[in-house]
Amino acid sequence: MPRSSTILRATLLSVLCVTGAAGLAMAGATEPLVIEFNDGVITPQSLELVAGQKTTLVLRNSGTTAAEFESKRLKQEKVIGPGADFTLTLPALPAGTYEFVEEFHEDQPGARGVIIVK
Repeated sequence: MPRSSTILRATLLSVLCVTGAAGLAMAGATEPLVIEFNDGVITPQSLELVAGQKTTLVLRNSGTTAAEFESKRLKQEKVIGPGADFTLTLPALPAGTYEFVEEFHEDQPGARGVIIVK
């Protein structure tokens, strides 16, 4: 076999190995979970997380008024302007129930949510 064919095969094999490894890394990556606030309505109102695993949440305000994520149990409070996102990284949590509220609209039935950690 000519030397150029051997080099070409080795190069292609290297590219395939690197591409395959990158694909595996992406397949194992998890997307952040999104909690959407829309003028007093939270979607979803219930999230399930894995106990002992750090989690990233994106708090997204798609409404026309400011929203305030508040969870006394998580010790988190954040005001999010209309059209804005905020990324919140939660530490590895023990199993339990973690309630939260969109405080600026807490009198509305859709403004309460819960994070269930199992």
